[in-house]
Order: sequence, then structure tokens, then C-alpha cells
Amino acid sequence: MPLYDVIKKMAKEKQVTISQIEKELDLSNGAISKWNDHKPNLAPLLKVANYFQISIDDLLKDSL
Repeated sequence: MPLYDVIKKMAKEKQVTISQIEKELDLSNGAISKWNDHKPNLAPLLKVANYFQISIDDLLKDSL
């Protein structure tokens, strides 16, 4: 499953939108959706993992 879809699924479970996550984490608008085509840098990836209180490994394991 693509990383964006993993994050979207977790966001739905938490009842937040991708836009809300980007805004709260000070990521640019549409940054997470771009991760379908480009691998993210470590810093924003870490922010998202921390937001969901999981490790980067757990975040990425379903996207491999």
C-alpha cells in the first residue's frame, strides 16, 4: 500500500483529514499526497510518525 494510503487510513481512524495533519505539523499543503510519487525526507516523516505515536518503521512497514 502506498505511504499516502497508509497515512490516509490512520487519519480516518483518528477522524482527521490529511489537510489537518499537514497544518498541525507545519507541512506544506499537499505535502503528504506528494509522497505517492516522491519519497519524503526524514524530518516530515518523523513528524507524521510522532503525530500518530508510532515509529517510522511502523509507519513504513505497510507501505513496502
